[in-house]
Amino acid sequence: MKQWHKDIVAYQIYPKSFCDTNGDGIGDIKGIIGKLDYLKSLGINTVWLSPCYPSPGDDNGYDISDYRGIASEYGTLDEFKEMLDGMHSRGIKLLMDLVVNHTSDEHEWFVQSRSSKDNPYRDYYIWRDPVDDHEPNEWVAAFGGSAWEYDELTGQYYLHLFSKKQPDLNWENPKVRQEIADMINYWLDMGVDGFRCDVINNISKDFTRAYAGGNGPRLHEYLHELHVKALEPHGAFTVGETWGLTPAQALDLTSEERGELTTTFQFEHLLLGRVNGDKFDPEPVDRKAFVDILAKWEYGLSEDSYPVLVMENHDQPRALSRFGDKNYPYESATMLASLLYGMRGVIFIYQGQELGLHDPIFNSLDEYRDIETLNAYRDLKSLGKFSDEELLRKMQFGSRDCGRTPIPWTTEKEGGFTNGTPWIKTQVDKGYTVEEQDGDEKSVLNFYRRLLSVRRSTACMGDGRFELLLNDGKTSVYTRTLDGETVYVVTRFDENECVMPECVPTDAKVILNNYDSFGNTLKPYQSVWLKK
Repeated sequence: MKQWHKDIVAYQIYPKSFCDTNGDGIGDIKGIIGKLDYLKSLGINTVWLSPCYPSPGDDNGYDISDYRGIASEYGTLDEFKEMLDGMHSRGIKLLMDLVVNHTSDEHEWFVQSRSSKDNPYRDYYIWRDPVDDHEPNEWVAAFGGSAWEYDELTGQYYLHLFSKKQPDLNWENPKVRQEIADMINYWLDMGVDGFRCDVINNISKDFTRAYAGGNGPRLHEYLHELHVKALEPHGAFTVGETWGLTPAQALDLTSEERGELTTTFQFEHLLLGRVNGDKFDPEPVDRKAFVDILAKWEYGLSEDSYPVLVMENHDQPRALSRFGDKNYPYESATMLASLLYGMRGVIFIYQGQELGLHDPIFNSLDEYRDIETLNAYRDLKSLGKFSDEELLRKMQFGSRDCGRTPIPWTTEKEGGFTNGTPWIKTQVDKGYTVEEQDGDEKSVLNFYRRLLSVRRSTACMGDGRFELLLNDGKTSVYTRTLDGETVYVVTRFDENECVMPECVPTDAKVILNNYDSFGNTLKPYQSVWLKK
């Protein structure tokens, strides 16, 4: 792995909710340009930009109608290039979102594909004849309902693992793979530094399975081909969104010898607190399992294969609402950051996470915008088992919209995000704006700045070996060790005090602490880094 890949501290921007400069209620590229110095001050060195391509917006930009353009609501290609230059001049690299499992049904390829069975683009997508006048198989889409949509014009079904407006590309077709490689080269030649690869392990389908998606028989072949044709010649970084992987499978995808992806996200710890992983069915979080899972991935990947340290993104509610304590908002927000970002790996921070934002309150279904949430509400309501009040509580717990409300920059109306009407409700709580936290030494924002600075200046926090010394579900201790230098990361994941664990040396020096003091006891949600 290249050194700059290993040193990534990435900040995910969800452009629609970042900063609006023209008053249309939608964030834009000029808004990002205006906040580049803020990003630099945070201590990040990479931005992951969620899709800003032209799109009908059925899935908030993950239904792309033109892979080589910029959506007009976000700005122009010239503005994009200005933003890219502004990032590079500040030492910040840019990762774009690579969404190539599917396109929008309004992409020209699909418009042509569905026009007739003999159209040259027909085989760009996956079409099947009906079976006994029904869908080709029983695959279910991620957003509910069948994964097959019948098309009256040609009498066949097309596959969509997500929305019916997101038809899946046929990666068996070499022309599709070449189109994708050419598109990747287009952005890399422009100066983009890499990609976050959306649901990338779905691009190869296994139709012998009873369930849809995930790690089909030609996945490694397809990824290696992209690596050779586009990614490796540019030294590009890639991180795969790959749900359901084991560490061994992640190693296969990220081994340098195989030449596929640089690294992959793992989300196993984010499935906790959900009954059978169902995001709309909450249960108490197993805090011991939370740390054990993180440790499993630390141990399970090789020295050359870095874990990705992630706690939030645009598909998740706020971590503080799920894993924190509302009675200790600052302490639990900083504890979670300290616990996770003390580990070995590539760091990803989601916009607003550095402020300790919690889930907003949605008072009615009308306030939601997310297709997954709206479909889930419809499907659960059809069961007749839940009241409307119960359904709203479920949506409040699991909706992707919880992480998509605009960044509160100031205490002004709409948090300074826009001077118009925001596309989704804003939530501006006292003490949670950038304006307030920037000048407050004891804020989550300034703790993130200190954490990233300490991590950057402490050699063993980069390549140091990880060892878990203690995890009882309330207190954890792990070490990072390199060349005789050791840092102890001590975390209290509980609202009660406890005595300092015996495995922590008494003569170690505090280099990071989310409390003002440190002694023989750990306070509620205290987390300390100690160097020896």
